Amino acid sequence: MDWDVNCRRSVIGSYRAQLGETPVWCMRSQSLLWVDILQQCLLRYWPTEDQRLEERPMPPFTSAVLLTQQPETFLVVSQDGIRLYDYATGNFKHYCDYPDDARGTRPNEAAIAPDGALWFSTMDPAAEAALGSWYRLAPGDNAPQRLLSQQWVPNTLHWYDGNIWFADSFRHCFYCADDRINSLTPLAVHPVDGIPDGSALTTDGQLINARWGQSRLVRNQLDGRQIIELDCLPLPVLQPSSCTFGGPTLSDLYITSARQGLSQPSKTDGALLRVTTTLTGVPARYFRL
Repeated sequence: MDWDVNCRRSVIGSYRAQLGETPVWCMRSQSLLWVDILQQCLLRYWPTEDQRLEERPMPPFTSAVLLTQQPETFLVVSQDGIRLYDYATGNFKHYCDYPDDARGTRPNEAAIAPDGALWFSTMDPAAEAALGSWYRLAPGDNAPQRLLSQQWVPNTLHWYDGNIWFADSFRHCFYCADDRINSLTPLAVHPVDGIPDGSALTTDGQLINARWGQSRLVRNQLDGRQIIELDCLPLPVLQPSSCTFGGPTLSDLYITSARQGLSQPSKTDGALLRVTTTLTGVPARYFRL
């Protein structure tokens, strides 16, 4: 099914992120969470509560705020380590340190795996060297386990049909690996046009990818270890950074964007966008406490 060129695209709120990233839809609260990495804040939006939007301060280089099994307790991935955040009180609780072998980097992509473990990536803050890695933190572990090193800007992380899909933005490639707990060895490499950033996944294996610098989303079909480009949807922002499905039926596509590096950003650059679709997204998973 092609994108509907007349599908409704709307700009949410007045907040404009320097580096908006990692949108996550919470089904329990019917709210969207995302972060502005450079402004060190968490944003949270309730579309059915009179468009309510809240901002919360976060530790340095917080790249993700993810769901846990405990309602209103979130997992914060930051340069200061992994913490639990009680939204009601605003209190943080230390969970584990930032990886010892990742000093000089910052976290980037992060997601919860089907088994309830945290996977996250690291990168050179200036994106000038391949210092990044992928890590796994299983519930109860004292430290993250490194799975793959020598990454430039590791992005996108999804599990589908026995495979793990991820990307390296500066290498302009998607990768496919076996869905194994303790390894992340690329078995297939797929070069793409442009800079692949964060992605959303549908229940039937469509990977919707934000193309940084190209003002568009690219829709792909995952087929075994192949990724087949289908079509794209133009956006009113130059640097879309990631996307996720939300809403009661997981058919509203929320897209984050960034103003970082733009000398003359438009009125919408850095905004949160919403696109109404007929697709159905995969729900966000919970970290096992």
